[in-house]
Amino acid sequence: MSEVEEIQAVTFGLGVEVFAVPVGFVKEILDYRDTFQIPGGPDYLLGLTDLRGQGVTTIDFRLRLGLARAEPTAATRILVIEVPLVDRQLLLGLVVDRVIEVGSFRSDQIEGAPDIGAAWPSDYIAGVVRRHDGFVVLVDVKAIFTDESEAALIAA
Repeated sequence: MSEVEEIQAVTFGLGVEVFAVPVGFVKEILDYRDTFQIPGGPDYLLGLTDLRGQGVTTIDFRLRLGLARAEPTAATRILVIEVPLVDRQLLLGLVVDRVIEVGSFRSDQIEGAPDIGAAWPSDYIAGVVRRHDGFVVLVDVKAIFTDESEAALIAA
């Protein structure tokens, strides 16, 4: 009998949808602030956010997933995550509508990513967890930010 793993995750909202990123990727949660603009990037690239003297590439996570743009509110946060690349760790800021909680899921609660019916690419979904009030989509951080087009953006 295999052991059931407990997965700690930060849950956050984009509109009515609820997403989660494993806690191990999350370095900080910041109040929303304007970014230093970087010209010529994709529409979801907002610019750089200052994190104690270090420039953190910051993206609008709604736009990255193909959702509609939304104006920042008092609840808007920047989730600073560390994405493991082949040769280094990438520090990245994700602008999200709101951070909900740090919670946990059992690995046996995670269902596979759906093939259809989602507004965002299913390649970016590590799985889905059913809850009493709906679903939580587990984000595959590596898949979203390590394809070839992202490599060019990251190198800029």
